[in-house]
Amino acid sequence: MKKIEIVKAREILDSRGNPTLECDLYLEDGSLGRGSVPSGASTGKYEAVELRDKDKGRYGGKGVKKAVSNIYELVCPKIINKSFKDINDFDNLLLEIDGTKNKSFLGANASLALSLAYAKAISVSQKKQLFEFLSHDQEYVLPVPMMNIVNGGSHADNNVDIQEFMICPYGAISFSESLRYGCEIFHSLKSKLKNKGLNTNVGDEGGFAPNISSSNEVIELIIDSITSTGLKIGNDVMIALDVASSEFYNDSCYNLKGENKILSSEQMVEYLKDLRSSYPIFSIEDGMSEDDWDGWKNLTLEIGHNTQLVGDDLFVTNIERLEKGIKKNIGNSILIKVNQIGTVSETLATIKLAKENNYKCVISHRSGETEDTSIADLSVATCSGQIKTGSLSRTDRTAKYNQLLRIEEFLGSKAKFAGKNIFRY
Repeated sequence: MKKIEIVKAREILDSRGNPTLECDLYLEDGSLGRGSVPSGASTGKYEAVELRDKDKGRYGGKGVKKAVSNIYELVCPKIINKSFKDINDFDNLLLEIDGTKNKSFLGANASLALSLAYAKAISVSQKKQLFEFLSHDQEYVLPVPMMNIVNGGSHADNNVDIQEFMICPYGAISFSESLRYGCEIFHSLKSKLKNKGLNTNVGDEGGFAPNISSSNEVIELIIDSITSTGLKIGNDVMIALDVASSEFYNDSCYNLKGENKILSSEQMVEYLKDLRSSYPIFSIEDGMSEDDWDGWKNLTLEIGHNTQLVGDDLFVTNIERLEKGIKKNIGNSILIKVNQIGTVSETLATIKLAKENNYKCVISHRSGETEDTSIADLSVATCSGQIKTGSLSRTDRTAKYNQLLRIEEFLGSKAKFAGKNIFRY
């Protein structure tokens, strides 16, 4: 591998107008890799630590100057004019410098910016696309997009309890065709919201954020929008939910304020079971809280045989928490967010463990995004089959879809689309 010659780190803005960290890394042959770090709104408490300055005089305390200085002062002296065997070797040095279990010393935002930048620089140096560099077996699959077209919870200023209502155009013959399906449904929904006098402003992830109190009403509106385009619900398009239940879990109860319900763990399972039986929902993310392991076990026993149950706050892209879930037979899928763990190599290791245990992987963005399109490449490189990167508006979301279009074009006749294969139980 070529030696690292120059590293530059800076504070930039994410899609919510908050500071985040970006890193440029140059190799001795001039190859440049740039990595910028996303940030979540509804974050699991077991995620790796995103280092913030907490200086109320700058950006309300959200600045990342400390993380930037950590790169220059703690990391650069150990990597400049050095070469590494591979991305694992480079990331292991970052873990050694940090020395904590949750990356609270260096900051997961600092380590991820460096890790992404290094991976990209090496791929450029080797004259490879990033997805080619990240792949171990040179098998590539374009993912089914899970498009968040109605935002609620922490992602919107409305009274909808469930955080994301997603459409999954899995019946298309290609990624580009599935993207077209999603766009047409998105615009159909916008027209229907307007006709009902409902708000068509969008939330953090580009989906609409109307004030609708019932989850059933939201789902029925989405189904109507799908059928209006001539697409068939269940055949061409399925629905997925991100409940983000940790956000409204308190004192062992689930407080659905929008629906004026306070549910026990057992009642929450029944609530989700009823939604699953009433509508063409194939996937439910974070149906139970990150701390409600018994609830997760119950939910898995009840609907895990025919429903994708995705752990996000539960697993936080962390091998140890995923191993615990596997041993307890909890859930059957994991959401993959690179900034939850903080390095590329640890992300790939978590995906590997999930696949070895027949857990499906959904590559995901964050609500605070940047123009970085690495997750698009990651989804193709790992053949995850599914990607969450928001709705069909906001360039921070569409940048990832556009990168997948470029990859599809690059692969040509070799481009495979995951399609209906990923939803078989």
